[in-house]
Amino acid sequence: MKFKKNFLINELDLPYSALVDDITDTSRWSIHHEIVFEHEGKFYQTHYSEGATEMQDESPWEYEEDVDCDEVELKEVKVMKWVLVPESNT
Repeated sequence: MKFKKNFLINELDLPYSALVDDITDTSRWSIHHEIVFEHEGKFYQTHYSEGATEMQDESPWEYEEDVDCDEVELKEVKVMKWVLVPESNT
């Protein structure tokens, strides 16, 4: 689904009101975020970037008028993870 940038910023107060705001990557000039937000009982996920320092004048969705957002739902997910094996006392 596409939302107008101005609607996301002015009406939904995004990205500041996002339920989730994770930093997914950084570059020399930008910090890249993935957010989840709610609108009319549905939840959506999208990305934005902002300037990495006060000298980079980049605001969320600066170069987009229409922002692609995917509908998402919260689900419990089982995850496999490598963990350290405790040392034995032998």
